Amino acid sequence: MTQVKLKIKKGDQVVVLAGKDKGKTGEVLRVIPEESRVVVAGVNVVTKHVKPSQTSGGGIQKTELPVHVSNVAIADPKSGKATRVGFKTLKDGKKVRVAKKSGEQLA
Repeated sequence: MTQVKLKIKKGDQVVVLAGKDKGKTGEVLRVIPEESRVVVAGVNVVTKHVKPSQTSGGGIQKTELPVHVSNVAIADPKSGKATRVGFKTLKDGKKVRVAKKSGEQLA
């Protein structure tokens, strides 16, 4: 699979567009660019049965699994709705990400 440049970064607020968690929002915890996937807090949560080891006691744990990047969109800083990401060059020559809906600069 070819690796593409993702416009979503760790720490971004995103909205889930498709799947069982459609409509939920959360923060991106991890980005996996080689698989075009992101891990979002509170989204795609599954229960895993973990065997006890020397470091952990084991038991049933809830973990977030990765979601494909096409199923999430950046949340607009003004409205909180899904928006696309654009790029803009500032006067000092710095390239920044902007929300297409409101034109607000993304952190």
